[in-house]
Amino acid sequence: MSDTIERIKCLIIGSGPAGYTAAIYAARADLKPVMFTGMQMGGQLTTTTEVDNYPGYPKGTDGTAMMDDFKNQAERFGTDVRFGMITKVDFSDEVGGIHKVTVDESKEIEAETVIISTGATAKYLGLESEQRLIGGGVSACATCDGFFYKGQDVIVVGAGDTAAEEATYLSNICKSVTMLVRRDEMRASKAMQKRVQNTPNLKVLFNTELDEIIGDNVVDGVRVVNNQTQKKHEIAVTGVFIAIGHKPNTELFKGVLDMNETGYLITKGKSTKTNLPGVFAAGDVQDHEYRQAVTAAGTGCMAALDSERYLGALL
Repeated sequence: MSDTIERIKCLIIGSGPAGYTAAIYAARADLKPVMFTGMQMGGQLTTTTEVDNYPGYPKGTDGTAMMDDFKNQAERFGTDVRFGMITKVDFSDEVGGIHKVTVDESKEIEAETVIISTGATAKYLGLESEQRLIGGGVSACATCDGFFYKGQDVIVVGAGDTAAEEATYLSNICKSVTMLVRRDEMRASKAMQKRVQNTPNLKVLFNTELDEIIGDNVVDGVRVVNNQTQKKHEIAVTGVFIAIGHKPNTELFKGVLDMNETGYLITKGKSTKTNLPGVFAAGDVQDHEYRQAVTAAGTGCMAALDSERYLGALL
């Protein structure tokens, strides 16, 4: 460890829409925020080729360019953006207590407030073709990308409520939707299953798994396999939506901060306050409901305001 421990007012962990928005507001409030970006600067949006639903971009943009805009705006107001990983935390449970973190397993930093915006990671199947075609027809967010497949044929992989919701959402936009369910029944609630069954352009293939996504630069179709008969066949589609869940990036905070049963950080009421004073959570790390860039940015703003008010009450 370094002999000199740096002390900062506001530490931001994570660099997606929530983190950068928190940085903008914190910097304007003279909290002199320091952000550690994590290994994926800009978060999940940097894996999205086109963003058409974020206000202020009438012609649309791509995820990486949008995150560059966020970063430039945060730095304009004085945010200190640093590339690095927080690898250990030691949060105080006292009001006014100092929170300690370790960066890249080597440098210790002390912070008066901490804003956690580490996001969540979409779960994928692990196929090479799936990873290669992310942004070229493969998506993990129908609400984000469904518009680009208007009038086209698409596949949804998954059997739970999220998959059913994404499939029925897409059915209002796309020509046809085919759900791939690997068991002989869906895990979704009865109400959601009924919605699926009552949607005329939505078909469910049970005991069916995605074997391969076909296409060089864009999706041309999929090859599926019946896991009972082992028979394979191809389906011509232009979009593949993976809806098997998300994993919040909260491993670092297990046993430290309150989480729900799936690992999302719990915040109090309409605030971004965690169970520890001076520690706040924003974005997908605490939102398993909406998971949109614009809602993440909103909670980033809230976290900065909560941090400012917390520090103000200590004076």
